[in-house]
Amino acid sequence: MRQYYTPDQVRAAERPLLDSLEPGVLMRRAAQGLATVVAAELIARTGGVFGRRVCVLVGSGDNGGDGLWAGAILRRRGAAVTAVLSNPDRTHPAGLAAFRRAGGRVVSIPGPADIVIDAIVGISGKGPLRPDAAQMVGAIEAPIVAADIPSGVDPQTGAVDGPAVRAAVTVTFGARKPAHVLAVPYCGRVELVDIGLSLPEPYLSALEPAEVGAIWPIPTAEDDKYTQGVVGVMAGSDRYPGAALLCTGAAVAATSGMVRYLGTAAAEVVSHYPEVIVASDPNDAGRVQGWVIGPGFGTDADSKASLAEVLRSDLPVVLDADALTVIASAPELVSGRAAPTLLTPHAGEFERLTGHATGPDRVEAVRALASQWGVTVLLKGRATVIADRNGRVLVNDAGGSAASTAGSGDVLAGILGALLASGLDPMIAAACGARVHALAAATAAYGAGGEFAAPISAGPLLASVRDAIRIVRSVTQ
Repeated sequence: MRQYYTPDQVRAAERPLLDSLEPGVLMRRAAQGLATVVAAELIARTGGVFGRRVCVLVGSGDNGGDGLWAGAILRRRGAAVTAVLSNPDRTHPAGLAAFRRAGGRVVSIPGPADIVIDAIVGISGKGPLRPDAAQMVGAIEAPIVAADIPSGVDPQTGAVDGPAVRAAVTVTFGARKPAHVLAVPYCGRVELVDIGLSLPEPYLSALEPAEVGAIWPIPTAEDDKYTQGVVGVMAGSDRYPGAALLCTGAAVAATSGMVRYLGTAAAEVVSHYPEVIVASDPNDAGRVQGWVIGPGFGTDADSKASLAEVLRSDLPVVLDADALTVIASAPELVSGRAAPTLLTPHAGEFERLTGHATGPDRVEAVRALASQWGVTVLLKGRATVIADRNGRVLVNDAGGSAASTAGSGDVLAGILGALLASGLDPMIAAACGARVHALAAATAAYGAGGEFAAPISAGPLLASVRDAIRIVRSVTQ
């Protein structure tokens, strides 16, 4: 898993090293890593380091010191390095001395540069860039490499509430911070520099593609349709069959052993997916090992009664869309339910469930809802946040916004239902499903060549689900 640590965790891990090493050693380790990444960027973008122009934006404290030491290293490699000091009286003295000894120049405003290093604010910083810094950063046209965290981005929550640096690359020291996955559009590519920290349990984690591929339930020679998982789908209607088709189709594509559909869109569903078994009532559905309920499901009294009946069972259930609206006014239907229960709200649905917006700290908001209701919650977004009743948190960065299209959530719900029916832990099922869903959207939008083809709708996304599964499976082989 890729792991992320809070600023407090990182500072606590740094303390033993700071106490045992000579002063400045840890900073120089960080600076060496930063300089190495900047040099590689210069080579990739301009063909070399010697004679290239680098400008360091220097704040007060250790982050500014990291930038100055890195500037000194790059100057010794032949780059022309300048530094803009945002607070000269509080500039790191040893870093500034080293920078000047190496031949670096202090200037009042950034000049033309091939790369700019953002060392204004580190992981202790809060809030947006100050007006003068914001104006300076806004005028920069060169690619920016951020030292540890882009200035103006909250390192723990990833929140941005004003002007902030948008980095092409962020070089993080010792450990990845939550913002590196929660605020990817600001962080860009993240490069980790090992400085020798001994770290505790992470604040949150993300599954790697190879892990998703290894976990994904693929039938073996001993499997039959029941051991692979039978998922029941309650979605859509004869008037609005789209949700039924997308959700059911995704459950079929996600390697379910069998899919059973309950709803008034049965004729439409079977015409598209003849392998699906249809029924009119949960009691007549036959053997089901997990349910997905909600897309286009309705919120009337009959819908609520059907939902309540399923939730009284001991089967895993995915609740999405209209089902979330129903339980928002009747949380007792799920609160404290012993069987695995996965809620999949977007931001608006989250507010409907809780009575308040997530606020800037999406991780803690999701964790609180999961704990309070005794469920697993998947909060959709560019960075999908998943928390369970025990406080565990996983996150998945979609890598883009290709999945931000009508019906996309119906596809995700079907995938998740299939995974829960296969017996996966809801937390792991949610993380695996979110990863494959995002990859399917990217595959549909960008194609095999990796170049953008066209904006997508939910249909092409659904058609790419099997391709996405094949991709994550291939990584493990």
